[in-house]
Amino acid sequence: MATASSERLRRSARDVFGWESLRPEQVGAMESVMERRDTLVVMPTGAGKSAVYQVPGLLLPGPTVVVSPLIALQRDQVQGLLSRDGAEAAAVNSAQSGGQNAAVWDRISEGDVDFLFLAPEQLAKDEVVEQLAAARPALFVVDEAQCVSSWGHDFRPDYLRLGQVVDRIGRPPVLALTASAAAPVRADIVAQLGMREVREVVTGFDRPNIHLEVVPFRDAAAKKRAVVERAAAEPKPGLVYAATRREAEEYAEELSLLGLDAAAYHAGLPAADRGSVHDRFMDGRLDVVVATSAFGMGIDKPDVRFVLHASVPGSLDAYYQEIGRAGRDGEEARAILAYRPQDLGMQRFFAAGQPDPDTVIQVAGTLEEHDGPVAPTALREEAHLTASRLTAVVNLLEQVDAVRTTEDGDLEATGTAGAARAAQQAIELADAHQQLERSRVDMMRGYAEATGCRRRFLLGYFGQAVARDEGCGSCDRCAAVEPGADGAEGGPTVLAGTGGPLPEPAALRAAGDGHPFRPGTYVQHEQWGRGSVMSEEDERLTVLFETVGYRTLSLDVVARNNLLTVC
Repeated sequence: MATASSERLRRSARDVFGWESLRPEQVGAMESVMERRDTLVVMPTGAGKSAVYQVPGLLLPGPTVVVSPLIALQRDQVQGLLSRDGAEAAAVNSAQSGGQNAAVWDRISEGDVDFLFLAPEQLAKDEVVEQLAAARPALFVVDEAQCVSSWGHDFRPDYLRLGQVVDRIGRPPVLALTASAAAPVRADIVAQLGMREVREVVTGFDRPNIHLEVVPFRDAAAKKRAVVERAAAEPKPGLVYAATRREAEEYAEELSLLGLDAAAYHAGLPAADRGSVHDRFMDGRLDVVVATSAFGMGIDKPDVRFVLHASVPGSLDAYYQEIGRAGRDGEEARAILAYRPQDLGMQRFFAAGQPDPDTVIQVAGTLEEHDGPVAPTALREEAHLTASRLTAVVNLLEQVDAVRTTEDGDLEATGTAGAARAAQQAIELADAHQQLERSRVDMMRGYAEATGCRRRFLLGYFGQAVARDEGCGSCDRCAAVEPGADGAEGGPTVLAGTGGPLPEPAALRAAGDGHPFRPGTYVQHEQWGRGSVMSEEDERLTVLFETVGYRTLSLDVVARNNLLTVC
């Protein structure tokens, strides 16, 4: 039954945004926002997450602050809102002059801005936080909230400061939005943002209009040739994701030589060039953009017909986020992964970063030496560190309760442990994160080398159960389509977390269907500790452990050796 609140929301959506209808999950999330409850929303790309803050934002008294990770994305969101009658939006970011940003703050103080977009880096500045507090925001929105979580696929240290910012600006309701967050990531988002009495609105992860396909290769040259030929042959427009800036430029050049309107996009290009590629793609003037992962977050282009990965991504989280940019209009689209097992070595290299122990000890010791709080800028100068490096180290120390942030944004040692012990705990935590990243690479391998339904594997990774008695009909395995590309070859499925081949299902059937380890169940392992069952497929369990990341276990082995107990 429609409530007065839901009718008001629908009327605003229709009158201002021209949306004749809203999905039930959108209305539920909007009502939660109107009730001033902290809300976490997980919806697939293209399902209308932005509407959840845009419609209530025009009805709530005070500005809505939106933390958005990319300047190009902020620009799109601002322009989209300004095109609506009665919506005033602005951004404060590093691409604007000091005078332009000052003018925005003047408008906010006069009550002339409904939506303010900021990058998380802006909120590391005390003056920005103070101006926000004076504006008394009605709602604090964290877009791409998976960036908050150290378990997430796009971890950014500045996002971990947002929970403190919320407290410093008067604790407005928090709305966290993401397209991909399994249960452990959602729990981490809630904890890191300090969200209270949270209402979670989680819709299914399935995008059945996106056909999933993996084409395996043994030879790098054959793979490169096939990527160019496939990108040229697929309906346009499309996205090709490359592992490096150099590869992005090489693929774009080869596609251009074939007569296609193609361009490279990566963080090494000047801002003006990146903006030009973005605008040309959105306007339909480019057939293909070849990009690193720097491109695409929040891109609201409905007619992308294919997303082709020229190299394997570092995790299924990243892969799901990137393929979600295809087929947002609901029409048929394709997600193609050109898979060469050797490429996983590069992802393991990217996942192998570790904080410098000497730097962690130095920061912990410097804070301990101060008799009271110290400003982050002063600490940065004393430690001779960049802002991003200091933030990463301080976040680790905060997570082990060795450092706390004051109401004024300063840092001080908690005194719960000496500098050496605090640093050791922080490094151990970083090592656990590192193990998680390695296990996510293993799960990516499991998807690429799966012999069963790829959609079931992908959805199971996010904890969404799928019926096992029928194929999805929209992946290469279920459609029984052979890749057929030059240089392509099959490969054995690998047991994630072990590197060994999967046992034959016949050897596992003794476990039966009467086990208690259903997706979402919390379990305990003697060596790996607490974990959450993510999926069950072909007599195997995939469990995300808090200390070692993802592990795939045989049900038969679990049952015979009593490896898991339900928490």
